[in-house]
Amino acid sequence: MIAAPGEHLIEDVGLAAAIASGAGAVVMKSTNESEAAKRQLLQAEYAALGPDWRPVAWGPDAPAATTVLTRSGLHPLGFEAWLDQAIRHDQLARAADCLLIPSLVLADLDAAVASARQVEQAGLQVLELNIGTPYASQAARGAVSTELDPKRVGQIVQAVAAAITIPLWVKLSGQSERVTALATAATAAGATTVVIAGRALGLVPDLDTMAPYLGTSCGIGGFWNLPLTCHWLAETRAALGPDRPLIGINGATSGEDVVRMMLAGASAAGLSSAVMMRGFDVLTEAVETLAAYCKTKNVTAATLIGRAADARHRFSDMPVLEDVWRNHIPRAARAAN
Repeated sequence: MIAAPGEHLIEDVGLAAAIASGAGAVVMKSTNESEAAKRQLLQAEYAALGPDWRPVAWGPDAPAATTVLTRSGLHPLGFEAWLDQAIRHDQLARAADCLLIPSLVLADLDAAVASARQVEQAGLQVLELNIGTPYASQAARGAVSTELDPKRVGQIVQAVAAAITIPLWVKLSGQSERVTALATAATAAGATTVVIAGRALGLVPDLDTMAPYLGTSCGIGGFWNLPLTCHWLAETRAALGPDRPLIGINGATSGEDVVRMMLAGASAAGLSSAVMMRGFDVLTEAVETLAAYCKTKNVTAATLIGRAADARHRFSDMPVLEDVWRNHIPRAARAAN
């Protein structure tokens, strides 16, 4: 179970709380060399929307079916200060048997390669390269990257992977019908694993003002994205084989959701928005729920991976069920027939 990045992991106190939660890994809030990307955090705004797409109060009392809409930015520290924060919390994480993972968002490739080398030279154990942010089309030109072309993904990953020897996690966009192709390109170019998949852009009109919530298209996530993530995990597992580790993100809000992503093919799953909304206890509860589920089912976490994915059938392989569809139409329409 991974504490996935977000604003709650910018400050030292948040990183320390995530490490102490029992999470197996903590991914830092991303950085890059772009001042425009850092400035976005000063323009950031957030909304919690209920099932009727109307605002609800941000906090632990928000309904489970909450959608999080954000206009966010990158880590506010300069690279050297960010790297120092990573080094300090890597020591804390090692003492807690936790993996601290610095994360770079792609802007300029040469700068990303140079930063990746510095991360390794600093003694960090793993690097995440995020090339799937939802904001590239809405942000200042060149601030962040949303890579949707498998060929370019391969070129980017190859350049970064060739520059370092530590494992490289590549976070991919969910704004594509080719997530599996992106994952295939990334792993072929040297990614140790892929993180599937980053949030999409969404726009929700406010019925009162007739304007978009938060003024624009925003990164959007919620419990409803879990089936999409699980589908892409299963598809990618089928394409890359069961020995390739995958990481699920976007849609998990609890330990049970972590289990669902693992059954779909994830070796680990990340939680972020639920933690921002409800606090760091969400991470501890998720670890406990996963452990309790494994105990109840008399299995290990490792043996959960891919069970549902490997049990999938194609529509054409399913049995014929006479007129089942008739049980799922409105009564008035049934009576008319």
